[in-house]
Amino acid sequence: MQRIFLAFLMCLSVVLPATAQAWWQDDWHYRKQMSVDTTPQGAAINEALGRTALLVRLHTGNFTFDGVKEDGSDLRFVAADDKTVLNHQVESFDALMGMALVWVDVPRVEGGQRQDIWMYYGNPKAPSTSNGQLTFEPNYTALYHFDGATGTPAKDTTAYGNTAQSATGASIDGVIGRALQFSGQPLLLPASPSLQHNAGSAFTFSAWLRLDQANGEQLVLARREGTQNLLVGLSQGLPFVEIDGQRALSTQALNPGQWQHLALTAEGNKVSLYVNGRETTSLAVAMPAFNSVMAIGADLPLAADMPASAYQPFAGAIDELRLSKVARPAAQLLADANAQGAESKLLAYGVDEEQSGYGFGSLGFLLNAVPLDAWVIIAVLVLMMFQSWFIMLRKNRMVSRVTSANEAFREQFAKVGTRLEMFADDQDLARRLQDSSLWRLYLVAVKEIRTRREQGADTSSVSAATIEAIRCSMDGVRTRENQALSSKLSTLSNAIAGGPYIGLLGTVLGIMVVFLGTAMAGDVNINAIAPGMAAALLATAMGLFVAIPALFGYNRLITRNKEVSADMRVFVDEFITRLAEMHGESQFSESAHRRGNHTNAHVPA
Repeated sequence: MQRIFLAFLMCLSVVLPATAQAWWQDDWHYRKQMSVDTTPQGAAINEALGRTALLVRLHTGNFTFDGVKEDGSDLRFVAADDKTVLNHQVESFDALMGMALVWVDVPRVEGGQRQDIWMYYGNPKAPSTSNGQLTFEPNYTALYHFDGATGTPAKDTTAYGNTAQSATGASIDGVIGRALQFSGQPLLLPASPSLQHNAGSAFTFSAWLRLDQANGEQLVLARREGTQNLLVGLSQGLPFVEIDGQRALSTQALNPGQWQHLALTAEGNKVSLYVNGRETTSLAVAMPAFNSVMAIGADLPLAADMPASAYQPFAGAIDELRLSKVARPAAQLLADANAQGAESKLLAYGVDEEQSGYGFGSLGFLLNAVPLDAWVIIAVLVLMMFQSWFIMLRKNRMVSRVTSANEAFREQFAKVGTRLEMFADDQDLARRLQDSSLWRLYLVAVKEIRTRREQGADTSSVSAATIEAIRCSMDGVRTRENQALSSKLSTLSNAIAGGPYIGLLGTVLGIMVVFLGTAMAGDVNINAIAPGMAAALLATAMGLFVAIPALFGYNRLITRNKEVSADMRVFVDEFITRLAEMHGESQFSESAHRRGNHTNAHVPA
């Protein structure tokens, strides 16, 4: 049985993988592996994306927030070479609620590959290096996270500083952190040099939209310069682009109440419209020149002497609004739509490691994700496990000692012959056989014979009643020996029956916490819930880990106990038979004959 326990301990040691040797800087105590996955198992992107700002969503399902600073200012992102530091911007970080959004600048994202990056954390003295101007490449001329408070103008993240001219709408929960809920008034972007557009030059507009009502023709973007105009909007929920009166209508509508990605690209004599990263329509015209204010969410304010706009304001919310002075490739727009949404597969989250060189590994990652209530269940199971293992080891050693001592007694008893009492006074033999249950049966039988002799009975001729009395005394000792052998086995039985149920309780509680945390984080993809689900299942696995060894140990002990009990039963019969043979054969036979006749007299003919 000791070999079985050694095998279990070896299995535990295999679970913990080794840690990579390279470490960026010793001041950071922890790091987390992440993989940009463009393979078919991930985001399924075959084309290279080039420089890309990836969204890292951290929540309790993939990160424990242990050891990191409360504001996330000690976060650092390093390339796979453990040397190249990547720029990043912390959009939001709440360690108490267990949610964070961070943009990471990856210099080049390859197509159809997995490439690793590392997130380092755990340095209390580290200053904040979050910088959106460095994280997003300079072809972005305006970028709005809408992470400001209600009533404050939307702030531009880029270095161009194109902060909105006025505040409008309310700040609400968006697809990425906060979003702007429009209420009929446009968000006016300044007529700055960086937002100036030359005729025929490249341009990209992209944003996440949540349409509340798909009625009428609503404007999402409006820019006018004399008789020239650029309009992007929705006609009965269908996106459209209109340039100087020429319109192209998308074949794919936006579903009310859902966050969907809308993008417009212009290059040369082609303007294309994208919904969720897929081109849905295009217009064979060149973009006109603009040096005017741009309106988001409604038409531009018109002069008092001009007729009212034929377009309705956008009824819904907008998040992650981006303007570029280049035409973004279709692959990049698709990556944005896939990577920024709540069900992103572009970024896979790996295990956490500690700077000391001891990796958390898969098991450690699960342990870090286990909620507190499940830990209570696991603690109970650990106590049950050690208790059952201790009982199994102790009982196994006890039965081994009894079996070995019984074999030694058998060798000595084979020499008794007709002298049944020859070993009763051998003190050396008594010390050697103190663990033998057969020795104790032998001693009680000899004691019964000697007690009757001391009381004046003639032991040379023992009656059948006396022999039965001696048998009863030996049976009493045998019963107590069986009770000693089976003591504590009920604890093993409880571990076998109760361990899996207790573990299942921990799993149910853990899954409830996982679903609650996922709902609060608003992230329902498999990468979000898989770590928490696996951690919850750890309680059931622990329950089985308690029950399975206990089951094998219990069955083994029961089998060995039955063997010892059978030896005692055989010895009692053998001793009583010899006693009857040597001291009471005639009387015993006569008594047995009388009992037989008495029985036959009552049998009906």
